[in-house]
Amino acid sequence: MSSLPDNYQGVFDGRVGFGRRPAVLVVDFIKAYTTPGSPLYAAAVVEAVRETADLLALARAKRVPVFYTRVVYSRTGVEGGVFVRKVPLLRALVEGEPLADIVDELPPAAEDVVIVKQYASAFFGTALAPALTSLGVDTVILTGCSTSGCIRASAVDGMQYGFRVIVPRECVADRHPAPHEANLFDINAKYGDVVAKAEVLAYLQGLP
Repeated sequence: MSSLPDNYQGVFDGRVGFGRRPAVLVVDFIKAYTTPGSPLYAAAVVEAVRETADLLALARAKRVPVFYTRVVYSRTGVEGGVFVRKVPLLRALVEGEPLADIVDELPPAAEDVVIVKQYASAFFGTALAPALTSLGVDTVILTGCSTSGCIRASAVDGMQYGFRVIVPRECVADRHPAPHEANLFDINAKYGDVVAKAEVLAYLQGLP
């Protein structure tokens, strides 16, 4: 039996590359994932938040648009449909719940856009795609959590909306390394490019 890389070679090993007009998308870096004692807490997310700080600083210095998402439901959770039935603890993410707030380490700037979503993909049921299109964006630099859930779903939808999806691997995280690595492999094979953060920083630095 061939190895996994050999099995994919020549079939699922293309590269989309960077375009001319990027935006950074920060998916669900909320306190629920970084607060010890929270059911969603994951130490790897804390590290990914730390790794994302300088990327955002450089993006803003280069006037690259930055979009955030956070998950918020009403008290009934009806907007979450089957999703909150599958993952009931998500219903706790209501407005006013501190765990639903964006992490203090990565505060949105005045010019950033914060989008509320109720499902995994940052694109599903939101105005993200038309907002990016209106700005002439062709490349989405995707950061956040979790890799196997909202990052993967957003990568798939981002590609399907026609954007080049770039995932700096240090800037995404999951609660366990197995689904994290498996989904990074799959994103890189089929939906976008998973690259080192240093490559993204070099790209941003080279922007006019």
